[in-house]
Parts: sequence; C-alpha cells; structure tokens
Amino acid sequence: MAMFKTVTLCGVSALVLAGCTGDPRSYETTPVQVKTAKGIVTCQLYTKERVLWDRAIDRPDNMSVREADDVCRAEGIRQKNS
Repeated sequence: MAMFKTVTLCGVSALVLAGCTGDPRSYETTPVQVKTAKGIVTCQLYTKERVLWDRAIDRPDNMSVREADDVCRAEGIRQKNS
C-alpha cells in the first residue's frame, strides 16, 4: 500500500510540474530575421523571460543548427536588454 501511495504521489507531482511550464507556443513572438556574415537566420523568439528557449527556425546551409540557435539566443538577449 505504501508503494502505491509513493508511485501515485510521484505521478501527480510530475503532472503538476508539467502543467507549470505550459505550452511553449503560448510564449512565442513573431519570428524575426537576423543578418549574419553567413546569411539570414530566422529566429523564433519567446517572451523576454524565456530567452533560453529562443531558437532558429531557418538558417543558411553553411551554418550549423547550434550556431544559428546561438545567434537567436543572442538576439533574444539583445532585445531583452534594450
């Protein structure tokens, strides 16, 4: 019986925590384009409190996903600080 209570409590806790984050789409702003030396990166930015979520949704072929995401996070930070 104690094991059942522990498993149930863990399951309920996980659901509550998952509900706290919400759907990321509800935090999206209008995508922006950032000009870089390698070309234009299209960024999906989120609210200013969620800059770690910022990511590239389109990038030049000569740019890695990680590099494009870094460009977008930098743009999110730039907008947050302006």
